[in-house]
Amino acid sequence: MGNFLADAYLWTKSFHVISIVAWMAGIFYLPRLFVRHTESVEKGSETDLLFQDMERKLLKLIMNPALISTWIFGLCLVFTPGVVDWSAGWSWIKAASVIAMTWFHMWLALRRKDFVEGKNTRTGRQYRMMNEFPTLLLIVIVIMIIAKPF
Repeated sequence: MGNFLADAYLWTKSFHVISIVAWMAGIFYLPRLFVRHTESVEKGSETDLLFQDMERKLLKLIMNPALISTWIFGLCLVFTPGVVDWSAGWSWIKAASVIAMTWFHMWLALRRKDFVEGKNTRTGRQYRMMNEFPTLLLIVIVIMIIAKPF
């Protein structure tokens, strides 16, 4: 299997990056939808149902598949001989950041259910603030994987 992964390295890395871009687009956009949903939409209105549909489709049709493919291609890279040095600190920080990004994805999915059930208790400001979390994680992940500072 090691030879196959080594031979497919550039393809695997390409599909991993494509998956990340799609995932991050959704990770950045869904909280912005929540801000508008919270601040501009009356519960139970036609617009409320429209926002719920947009949020559901973004999560189910783009974000979830992108999350899964990011993990699959990422794990293929992890198991490709010579790609990850687990004795270096950068690899552990990057791994922890990816787990945190996955947690954030799941948190967003739970917040979407709050809107469906009419139980959203968060403000637009809170969603705006939470939208900074994936940005910080992205910065850490990119620095760890490219600069490998330690």
